[in-house]
Formats: sequence, structure tokens, C-alpha cells
Amino acid sequence: MKKINGGITTPLGWMASGVHCGIKRERLDLALLYSERPTMGAVAYTQNRMRAAPVEYMVARKNNDIRAFIINSGNANAITGRQGFEDAQKMAELTAEALKLDVSEIGVSSTGIIGRFLPMDKISTGITKAARELARGRKADHRAAQAILTTDKVIKEAAMQVKLKDGTVVTVAGMAKGSGMISPSMRVQHATTLSFITTDATFTSPPEERWQEVIDNSFNVINVDGDQSTNDISAFMANGASGGPPVDDNDKFWKAVTKVAQSLAKQVVTDGEGATKLIELKVIGAKDSADARRAGRWIISSSLVKTAIFGADPNFGRVLAALGNSGADFDINRVRLTIGTGDKTIALFENGRPQLAPCSEGELAARKLLSNRRIIMTLDLGVGKGKAEAWGCDLSYEYVKINAEYTT
Repeated sequence: MKKINGGITTPLGWMASGVHCGIKRERLDLALLYSERPTMGAVAYTQNRMRAAPVEYMVARKNNDIRAFIINSGNANAITGRQGFEDAQKMAELTAEALKLDVSEIGVSSTGIIGRFLPMDKISTGITKAARELARGRKADHRAAQAILTTDKVIKEAAMQVKLKDGTVVTVAGMAKGSGMISPSMRVQHATTLSFITTDATFTSPPEERWQEVIDNSFNVINVDGDQSTNDISAFMANGASGGPPVDDNDKFWKAVTKVAQSLAKQVVTDGEGATKLIELKVIGAKDSADARRAGRWIISSSLVKTAIFGADPNFGRVLAALGNSGADFDINRVRLTIGTGDKTIALFENGRPQLAPCSEGELAARKLLSNRRIIMTLDLGVGKGKAEAWGCDLSYEYVKINAEYTT
């Protein structure tokens, strides 16, 4: 298994395009993802009850064997009533017509400003153009990844290759967007963060349970601002173009999928609106892995923790207060909180008491560590062997400015 320089079209049989159709003034705003072969996959959706029209459409269609995804940015098509649903359906129909596929094979996704109707005349022209410009390679990868961005500053992509026991090499690759409104809690069959992962591996049945495990250990443990989007979607699509044996229960393959998803998830929080720091929280000593994820997600979602990190303030009380609210089990006399790694690890709390005196050399060293762009914290709950990781970003003045002016 190895990390490679690749994007959404690196797996065999996948093509993509990114075009400007006029939703945005100048930037690319419509992406198309297409498999030359039938697929098998799984899709996870937001649990926000105020679901956007494309999510409602996708849930209603009840088919995850998606050969093509049409994705627009700049307009979320959310809270747009019956017209919004019909527009999402029309996007699927236009894409099916352009690619000569059945409409049941088309996925639809949108991201952008909530509460505005889609400019369907522009999107119709854009779909025709996107179908005509489908291609493979890094240019196609980058154009598709750029076309799904909103306030993101950079594209987000990742790729891995796995060699199966019979010698077959399969590839897993993905692209994602996400900058603000990021606190996913997606469930299969149930930021905006949009993520699409393709592979040329072979499956014999829909991988819904394994995909849920991947989501729970990647996108579902990130946080930028604590608000779950109306449009969250994460799709996994396999077309079998590499041949070889099925990978339904191949742990090595699923480890590669998890690595791709985690890479994309970390890129999302690193590019959080106004973010200056990446927070990596490792929770150990939990009752079980679910409890570890619960604690980690709650802590990195705390605005007080985020602002403390922004200010390089070693305020362990913010972290422990969030832990206390998380519902996770812990033994306060065995809880240990550290920042840093290796020789630069500093304990903030241990054995039931704080470890840094105010204005001490230790506190100054902690502040220096917290001034880095990558903040690593380890929290031992002291009650078991469960462990998990969660990723977030700090909360800065710039975040307020961006969101105060979002629609303008």
C-alpha cells in the first residue's frame, strides 16, 4: 500500500471535468464525475433535518450504484421548496441525457449560498459543456476539484494504491471541499463538506457498513465551526475496472480507503474559514473506540477550545470542561492531557491536578508549542483501551469576517 500523486480520475475507468457555467462570476462552478463502467457503492448524507434539495433527491432515489455525479458550487439549492427538488431532478435528467445513461445512475450534489434558486438555464448549458470536456489525468482532476469549491482556498485530493494477493493493483482516490459550516455527522442511507472517492476495485455487494466505518473515522470526527450543513454528502464508488478478486472484506484495501478519507478530512479542517492552525487530538484510554470518538468530537467542536488554541493559551480547563460535557467516561485522577510529540511533549494536566504554574518556564514552553500551525494534543481518559482521533481548527477573527459577509 502506498500513497501516490493522483486525483479523482487516477483509478482506471474514471473521467472528470470542471467548467464555468455562470453561477459564479469567474471561477469554475460545475463539476462532472463519470465512470466508463457500471459501479457499486455507498453514499452517506447529512443528518441535519433541514436537508437541501439535492440530498432529498438522492435519498429518495434509493440507488447508490452511481456512474456519474453532477456537482455545482456557488448555490446550495437548500431550503428552496418543491422547485428546488425539481431542479435537482432536472440536473440528473440533463446529465443522463448528455451521457446517454439512465437517470437512476446519476448523482446530484450542490454547495454554496442557502435559499436561492438555481439558474437552470446556465446549469443546462454547463452540463452539456462538462460532458463534452470529460477527460482523465491531473488537469481533469484539478478542474473538477476546483469546480466544487466555495470559500475554500485550495483544492483537496488524495490517492493510494494497493497490491492485492494475486498481484492486481487497485487505486483509491478522492476529492473534497469544505471550509465553513463543517461539523459532519453523516450516515449511510440516511460543510458544507462534499467528498467523492473513486476506485477501480471489484465488489460483490454494496459496501455500506465498511463505508460507514470509514466515515466515522474520518469526516465524522472533524469540526470547523460546529454547524452541520444542509448539504453534506460523501460518496464511495467502485467500478471494478482493475479486475482482480473482490475486496469487500479486504482489510488492506479498506485501510487505504480510510487513509484517503482521513487525508481529505484533514485538508478540509486545515482550510477552514479563517483557520490558522490544525488541531490533531488523540484520545486514548477510553472505555471503547465509540466513547473515544465522542470525547474527541466534542472537544474539537468547542468554541472555547478553538479560541484558546488561536490565542496559544495553554488553558487545559477548556479541554477538560468540554470532556465533561461530552458524555464520555473518564477517571479524573487518571486523566492526562499533553501537547506536542516526542521530546517536545508538555503535560498540562495529570494525576488530578494542573502541571504548569502561571508564568513559569513550562507555561512559556507550552505557549510556544501552541503557536505552531499544527497542534497535537493527547488525552488519556484512564478507564480503558479505546482510542480515536479527531481533527479541527482554531476559530479566528477572520472566520467572523468571512461569515458576516458571506452572501455579499
